[in-house]
Amino acid sequence: VIIISLTLSAILVFFIVPLTILFFIYLSNILLLIYQRNSEVKADPLSDVWDSARRAIAGFWDIYARVWHGYELHGVENLPEGPGILVYYHGAIPVDYLYFMSRLFLWKKRLCLSVADHFVFRLPGLKLLLEVTGVMPGTREECLIALKNGHLVSISPGGVREALFSNESYQLVWGNRKGFAQVALDAKVPIIPMYTQNVREGYRMFKERKIFRQLYESTRLPLTPPYGGLPVKLRTYIGEPIPYDPNITTEELVEKVVKWLYCCSCISRSVKATFFCFFQTKTAIQALISKHQTIPGSIWKALLERFDKRCK
Repeated sequence: VIIISLTLSAILVFFIVPLTILFFIYLSNILLLIYQRNSEVKADPLSDVWDSARRAIAGFWDIYARVWHGYELHGVENLPEGPGILVYYHGAIPVDYLYFMSRLFLWKKRLCLSVADHFVFRLPGLKLLLEVTGVMPGTREECLIALKNGHLVSISPGGVREALFSNESYQLVWGNRKGFAQVALDAKVPIIPMYTQNVREGYRMFKERKIFRQLYESTRLPLTPPYGGLPVKLRTYIGEPIPYDPNITTEELVEKVVKWLYCCSCISRSVKATFFCFFQTKTAIQALISKHQTIPGSIWKALLERFDKRCK
């Protein structure tokens, strides 16, 4: 009985902590609704009128980040003063991205608009939170407008697929999703890679099975539950920007793009430029992972890093 009880308790803990994150997200939305009602705020959710509410929400998440994950943010100086596209690796639960947004706002009073999967907007009761924190579906037009207005725009090309089907090897699951590269070229803005160390050790998904893949492809919903929530060390690293270059040469493309791209003489220069940005960004994030992440990931090493005060 004792063994069964301990086993069930351990299983519950591994699923309860991820649910706690969801609870805190809904709690954040409730606090915003209270603020809106008490202050009778009717302004644009992205306006400065909401800054005091954003600061309170960001402060809560930053405290949680410090206490539970000893969260660190490195490389903020690599973010441009103006617009740019921030591209990041998507963990099973992107709690690291919540931590990043919170600390960025507390440190720089800067809002980073986020491109999210369509299923996020189907979740009931989160509309105000999504609007105030700048979460958007991320059509090409919306991204270009946001960049034109001087905002940072973040996107994870892997999205839900990367969350569900990547693993402790930290492979990027991007497929052929290169829309962010085309937007960066159209808007003439830099791309900034970002990665969080140990994000897969904190929260994990069950090993990929054919049924899980079929379930996602047929519903486009993340129905496989994440588990974990251990207080592993999380460090977010922002890499050096990949600057906009209107004069990309064939020689530069040969170094970055796979050989089959150049076998087709009909491919236009603009398409080649898009693929160049795509592979350059992917290479930059893979370099961040190789530099800062133990492969394969280890939960025990990630836990021990909470006691390591060195900045790696």
